[in-house]
Amino acid sequence: MNLYDGIVARDVSMSVIGLGYVGLPIAVAFSRLADVRGFDINVDRINIYKSGVDPTKEVGDEAIRKASVDFTSDETKLREARFHIVAVPTPVRSDKMPDLAPLESACMILGRNLHNGSIVVFESTVYPGVTEDICVPILDKSSGLKCGRDYKVGYSPERINPGDKEHRLESIVKVVSGMDDETLDIISKVYELVVDAGVYRAKSIKVAEAAKVIENAQRDINIAFMNELSIIFNKMGIDTKAVLEAAGTKWNFLNFYPGLVGGHCIGVDPYYLTYKAEQIGYHSQIILAGRYINDGMGKHVVENLIKQLIQAKKHILGARVAILGYTFKENCPDTRNTRVIDIINELGEYNMTAIIADPVADKEEAFREYGTRILDIKEIKDVDAIIITVGHKDFLSLGEEDFAAMFTEDNVKSRVLIDVKGILSRDMYESLGYKYWRL
Repeated sequence: MNLYDGIVARDVSMSVIGLGYVGLPIAVAFSRLADVRGFDINVDRINIYKSGVDPTKEVGDEAIRKASVDFTSDETKLREARFHIVAVPTPVRSDKMPDLAPLESACMILGRNLHNGSIVVFESTVYPGVTEDICVPILDKSSGLKCGRDYKVGYSPERINPGDKEHRLESIVKVVSGMDDETLDIISKVYELVVDAGVYRAKSIKVAEAAKVIENAQRDINIAFMNELSIIFNKMGIDTKAVLEAAGTKWNFLNFYPGLVGGHCIGVDPYYLTYKAEQIGYHSQIILAGRYINDGMGKHVVENLIKQLIQAKKHILGARVAILGYTFKENCPDTRNTRVIDIINELGEYNMTAIIADPVADKEEAFREYGTRILDIKEIKDVDAIIITVGHKDFLSLGEEDFAAMFTEDNVKSRVLIDVKGILSRDMYESLGYKYWRL
């Protein structure tokens, strides 16, 4: 009996290592058809899942309660599985260099508990070569086994889009790869159990790794172009959103908009590709240029806030600024690599105070990772300016009366409203007398 047949018959167990926004949906999906061990080193996270709560909001509390996943922080439970999926984060350090420490740690843990005849599939986003050149040697050393002889490896990049209820694990074509044809065939069949959209068999592990990293680099570059256009058009006194709506009437115009580019993928993955490029002697021009523009948008927003405050005859020093939205994207609790922090830090450079509200954000994560305290929006009072940074659906229902209640004085002409995502009517707020600005 091969691994696939054993998994289908529930005679062979699977494991998912890393139960965040990617690993949790994978574990829950497979648990409907297979015996699954869900492992994470975060004991608090495991206890939350065991209580039937999904803080990521990716699968929902009910799905967690119904799932048959054996949630555990006991690494020895991995010994009960023969098909392992590694879905730990791969962030960048403060110097924008890849941080493979979580992945390397996962390999050491798995290696200590790896059995002969197992298959290990990596889903973490990496640059081409990491699976075979970094992960495999760690697995070999930690397990005492030999890759290719005692166990096999593959790579299948995650494509889950946090907060997106339409594009899910089941509905997105899954790129899969294996170190040999037999491994590729088993990995493909296993993923086909849960991926309704089917799988795409990449020609090699490195091809699959490269395909993933360029998906996000491509999006990053396109958004950088929009951000650069917004800088140019603002200097020309032209509304960027109006320009994009006009250009968008052409059938092949790409539908991208300016904004803050954060998160665990788009704001991170390009650095993995450029790091590898520099290792082989090539210095990226387009990719790093896009990153430079996107990383500077927080400062750009604050510079324009200051201009609006001056026009409103407001003092810069000591100004109180409401920040509506803290997550890296709309309708998602994930605050990892949020670029809203750039705006907050830049406000601090001018001795302005940021008061943050976000009804969706994981408040504990925000405080733990950044020391940021997030308030209820009803607590926002007596501010000199408002910056809407994230287009949460909760914010779409806010009207002029809601904003007016947040400001420190009644004079509408002194109210500064920065609409980073362009979710409000520019004509309406300008006609009311607001100092309105957007990207």
